[in-house]
Amino acid sequence: MTNRRHRTSAYTDGYLRSVVWFRRRDRWFGCEQRRRGSLGCAACGNPATRRQLELHHVDYTRVTRTGRVWRAGERHDDLVAMHPYCHELLHRLIDRDRVLAEHRDRRSATLLALTHLRLALRTPGGEAEHG
Repeated sequence: MTNRRHRTSAYTDGYLRSVVWFRRRDRWFGCEQRRRGSLGCAACGNPATRRQLELHHVDYTRVTRTGRVWRAGERHDDLVAMHPYCHELLHRLIDRDRVLAEHRDRRSATLLALTHLRLALRTPGGEAEHG
């Protein structure tokens, strides 16, 4: 198994465009808002609204499909909110690093890449370099 992103797949063309996913996404953001009081990007740390954020799947194993019916079984910690720019950087790190792409499970690859991004995106004063 590889962690490299596939541009088209049943997952991207089916699940991520399904009503099931949008409901799961809304539940995740609602829960996160209640837990933390605000939303922000896991990589750069900047606050954001749910419309400004995407969710990265740390683990896909609980997303299932039977025939044409998708089931959103992700746990809360299977998803991480990120700005689209930061999310793209995360995937670039995972896709381009052979160890992350091919020799780590997805959760480990994501956590290592996120740690690297957090360090890279913060200025010496502690604020993110982009908004």
